Amino acid sequence: MLRIAISGHRDLSARTADRVRTELRAILAARAGRVVGLSCLAAGADQIFAEEVVRGGGRLHAIVPAADYRQTLPPPAREPYDGLVSAAERVHRMPYARSGPEAYQAASEFMLRLADELVAVWDGLPARGRAGTAEVVAHARSAGMSVRVVWPPESERSPG
Repeated sequence: MLRIAISGHRDLSARTADRVRTELRAILAARAGRVVGLSCLAAGADQIFAEEVVRGGGRLHAIVPAADYRQTLPPPAREPYDGLVSAAERVHRMPYARSGPEAYQAASEFMLRLADELVAVWDGLPARGRAGTAEVVAHARSAGMSVRVVWPPESERSPG
């Protein structure tokens, strides 16, 4: 089983989310269910990847950064989060009470330690804050991990 971690933007436009889903589905289909997907289940790319892992017959391992993590998700992302946590073969809960950059960074580093490779839904720009996708990519690359960047042509992040 190949262990693939995901890191990606939360704020994908609807059109970009559809394109990203198509690319992630193709990446996972090439492994024919022989995948353990590792995801923090954030809104956007993380949830799309996790949904595709489950849909494709792979095994999902969820990494929950903090005890209050679910409440910090945008309301539309909470129901999918609940379904994905329920579908996960394993749920790793980090020892943080409150979500924030420290918990997110620790969760990402933990996830990378479990992974064979990283798929990053990333526009290639610097992180907007600590523990962003750019930092996760840099950490994976510095560890010598294979990183596959997914950013389909004409992709965009939602304003705001």
